[in-house]
Amino acid sequence: MPVTSANLQNFVYFCKQHIRGDEKGESQTFLNQFFRAFGYEGALQAGATFEKRVAKGSKKDKTGFADLVWKPRVLIEMKKRGEDLNKHYTQVEKYWMRLAPDRPRYAMLCNFDEFWIYDFANQVDTPVDTISLEHLPERSGAFTFMEFENQTPVFRNNQVEVTDRTARKLGELYQLIVEREKRTNSRNFDELKIQRFLLQCVLAMFAEDRELLPRDLFTACIQDCLSGASTYDVLGGLFREMNNPGITLAGRYKGVDYFNGGLFSLVHPIELTPEELNFLDACAREKWTNIRPSINVLRNYCSIK
Repeated sequence: MPVTSANLQNFVYFCKQHIRGDEKGESQTFLNQFFRAFGYEGALQAGATFEKRVAKGSKKDKTGFADLVWKPRVLIEMKKRGEDLNKHYTQVEKYWMRLAPDRPRYAMLCNFDEFWIYDFANQVDTPVDTISLEHLPERSGAFTFMEFENQTPVFRNNQVEVTDRTARKLGELYQLIVEREKRTNSRNFDELKIQRFLLQCVLAMFAEDRELLPRDLFTACIQDCLSGASTYDVLGGLFREMNNPGITLAGRYKGVDYFNGGLFSLVHPIELTPEELNFLDACAREKWTNIRPSINVLRNYCSIK
């Protein structure tokens, strides 16, 4: 039975009218209605188990009880309405770890108003998506693992996908610069200089989204360059300031702090074309807080050793 927006909206209406958010008294009612919204008679009829006994591995508390386990699809842990779900990350991760064999693909925390979806096999630190109850009908693509066909869900905070997409953009930018330099027989052509320049851009984009640079500074620099300023001057100037000890006190780069570590000890600015700038602008507009710093976003696409 295909999932319809009307069914999901009816579930939202039901929860608003009848569910107060009592973890102990209403979790199973809520979850049964949740399964019915996806076309099942109920959670048990779909093959899920309520209050699944899970070994904790602790001598003091040897057993825990997961609110719902539906192998191999999802583990769901319910909390009372208004509860901060951040506090329960460790609990749901431990339950998931101890549900082998045939461990559920996904785990979910829910406080009746929010769904936090985890994909621990790929992303252990943050949810791959957080969705409010009222947005469930329009965000049903994140819950396709609940459907009969069990299709691949679409998450908005999948760090692996975002990292790979950004790496591909940077790789394309790298190839554009290399091909242009070769085509024009530039006397200054040096692939290592291009790689260092792009790595400096990567760190600047990380730093901007993590508020280690003044707000939107790198993105604003790119916009100035798209309006006619020179990347050789603007980005080159920024990278030099990032290598200066102390905080820049005035001017275009006011508030820029010193970035230790050596990446900016050598600055070889590059004059980018409008096409190349558009690639860099697209990369800068990604949400870099969702990009996994443990994955080198250039290595696989720019042959960096």
